[in-house]
Amino acid sequence: MAHDGQDIAMANAVVLEDLLALTDAAVAPAQGVLDTALAHMRQKVVVDGRVSGAAVEANQDAAHGVAWLATYVEALRQMQNWAKGLTESGKFGEVEQLIHQIAFGEYLNQMRGGIQMNQGEMIRLPDLGLTATEVATLDTPQVMTLVQSGNSQAARTRLVELMQERSAEITVGHSGLDDELEMIREQFRRFSVDKVEPYAHEWHLKDELIPMEIIQDLAEMGVFGLTIPEEYGGLGLSKASMCVVSEELSRGYIGVGSLGTRSEIAAELIIAGGTEEQKQKWLPQLASAETLPTAVFTEPNTGSDLGSLRTRAVQDENGDWKVTGNKTWITHASRTQVMTLLARTKPDTTDHRGLSMFLAEKTPGTDEHPFPTDGMTGGEIEVLGYRGMKEYELAFDNFHVKGENLLGGEEGKGFKQLMETFESARIQTAARAVGVAQSALDVGMKYAIDRKQFGKSLIQFPRVSSKLAMMAVEIMVARQLTYFSAWEKDNGRRCDLEAGMAKLLGARVAWSAADNGLQIHGGNGFALEYAISRILCDARILNIFEGAAEIQAQVIARRLLG
Repeated sequence: MAHDGQDIAMANAVVLEDLLALTDAAVAPAQGVLDTALAHMRQKVVVDGRVSGAAVEANQDAAHGVAWLATYVEALRQMQNWAKGLTESGKFGEVEQLIHQIAFGEYLNQMRGGIQMNQGEMIRLPDLGLTATEVATLDTPQVMTLVQSGNSQAARTRLVELMQERSAEITVGHSGLDDELEMIREQFRRFSVDKVEPYAHEWHLKDELIPMEIIQDLAEMGVFGLTIPEEYGGLGLSKASMCVVSEELSRGYIGVGSLGTRSEIAAELIIAGGTEEQKQKWLPQLASAETLPTAVFTEPNTGSDLGSLRTRAVQDENGDWKVTGNKTWITHASRTQVMTLLARTKPDTTDHRGLSMFLAEKTPGTDEHPFPTDGMTGGEIEVLGYRGMKEYELAFDNFHVKGENLLGGEEGKGFKQLMETFESARIQTAARAVGVAQSALDVGMKYAIDRKQFGKSLIQFPRVSSKLAMMAVEIMVARQLTYFSAWEKDNGRRCDLEAGMAKLLGARVAWSAADNGLQIHGGNGFALEYAISRILCDARILNIFEGAAEIQAQVIARRLLG
């Protein structure tokens, strides 16, 4: 096929091999532009052979822009791997081909013209120090064909036509996962449809805790012990399975999809840093949901700067600990039995080296008395969304923690232990973002079909169908990046970079999908009675928790530049 900018929509009978050849040829120049951008950034931020934190901060926009550029390049690489895998298995049909070409067309175009870090912040290649000649290296014939024709209106319209024809399918396009994981998806999709979606909006509007019956059902399905080794009472499944479960439960309601997050974090902490006695005691309880955990890390004046925590723990004559201080944004704090609590045990320190992690036991509360344990008080933080577990501020005043509950039995390891959980937590958050984005597409699509304006359904208007098409495309892009990070984790490789990229992109995709879903609803989307209003509120938190987007981009940039 001549690379002349013609429409390459599969609706116009382009040969499959030509599409895969085009997209395969586009990855290398994209990587080349990234390499050039990184070289320019290193000249600015490397001082005496080391990346200077002060220099990165002084060039923060460009550093974060490089993180976004790298995320786009990795996303395209994983989409190409997805396409090749589906081709080999005979599953790369018209839907998948359209998703693939639109993704490449759009992301390459953004790389050339400007990547949206958010709605108001655009990063362009010249902002990263690239000259006009260096920018032009991206403009190969293959790239230009994809840029000019990949994301055409014809391609988007055809994709939405196929989405309507195949509305019974669980996802728009094959995920690329194996049959066993797809069976898990089907199981949890049915659960969400039957027991979550019909009630989620009422729980949100009434600001109610997710019913304990749901937690019990999930416990019976193995959600809380999904990745805990079998020897400790879990199912011993992969992080990829965690992604599928989190995705489908969050598609029903992010609160339900997030119930397993606290158990995942607590289990990761104990598996990586706990003593054998702690593993034997706590992991089976977490796996069965006999014990529900909550993560108690953030403080009112620290935010993402965990190294400056002030909550202190002092050891008494019996070897036990007394904790004093304040914590905030503690999810599901009331009715849980144990807190993974980060506190300063070395009073002469002012950074992360003086922090220790505790498995602090508490008595579950009730609506009337949320925090009945001595030495502990708290109050609810009213929030826009993500309400099903509630958020709390906590205060500790000589709160008692058993000496045996110092994680790993060693002081000063708390921050390192916590860092070891961030890969899994961010992979799961990326999966939750994909689920929330999918829920926005679900309700947006249904409304666009049902709602009639000017004598026809909204979905027949090109700008409405284009919104739906781009939701489906970006959901698949974020999904593939998330699955890749999980695959890296499952294969024992360091994946903080990949997990960070998946979380960074997934959160933006979820917000964009929710925003466009509400726009399709028009004025009705602004009414509390419509589910899209909740989905919008729920989507917004994803750019903040488990590492705000700015912090996430900073971490990615430091890894790339180092």
